[in-house]
Amino acid sequence: MTLCLHRGAAAVEPAALAELITPAATHSHVPLPHVDLVSMVKYALGYFGHQVVEEHHAITEDGMRYFGVLSLRSGYGFYEDTVGLRNSHDKSFPIGIAFGSRTFVCDNLAFAGDHVIKRKHTANSKRDLPGLVAEVVEPLADQRRAQALTFDRYRFTPLLEHQVDHAILTMYRQGVLNVQRIPEVLHQWHEPAHDWGGETAWRLFNAATFALTGKVAEAPHITSRLHQVIDGVCETVH
Repeated sequence: MTLCLHRGAAAVEPAALAELITPAATHSHVPLPHVDLVSMVKYALGYFGHQVVEEHHAITEDGMRYFGVLSLRSGYGFYEDTVGLRNSHDKSFPIGIAFGSRTFVCDNLAFAGDHVIKRKHTANSKRDLPGLVAEVVEPLADQRRAQALTFDRYRFTPLLEHQVDHAILTMYRQGVLNVQRIPEVLHQWHEPAHDWGGETAWRLFNAATFALTGKVAEAPHITSRLHQVIDGVCETVH
């Protein structure tokens, strides 16, 4: 579950989205019904062979803003691929779709993922969005396989304490971590909050993402920098 609610949004059942009233279009703003965004993405995922196994949706009290997360069945077993969604009728942010293993959607407007689509609410976006979604979803299977191979490499790369220390220092130098977050990464490495296996690159990766939950949402590029650091550690080991 990677849907974070703390700014007035409330969780709703999928059926409730269809009952919401979408404001009338203007010359410059063409709202997309929240339910249409969800249906469009779920259809594209199903068409290209992805199975949604869990979904969470939320709207603000006035129904103007929508946030959602879809979890996809993974054949790899130890993590979930997710799709993050957001939409607004009040021009507060554009239509957003994000794909990743740890996609983050938050009602404080934070939105992050490995592959992100953002489109303004215009007549063209309403026309083009289905094709745009299909273009991104079509190669998703290959991306998920590549991601699984990366995570397997992390899981089977044991790390010594000095390698962990060096990696965390590199995260700091690369702007992934600030000084205040280093103790939390170390704590999660030594006393992990979840079962991330033994002392491997996978545990270190998860320790970092655990400590960076909010920061990653604010700055999605940090995810790619983190992968670069962990990939570099794995290369030195092998």
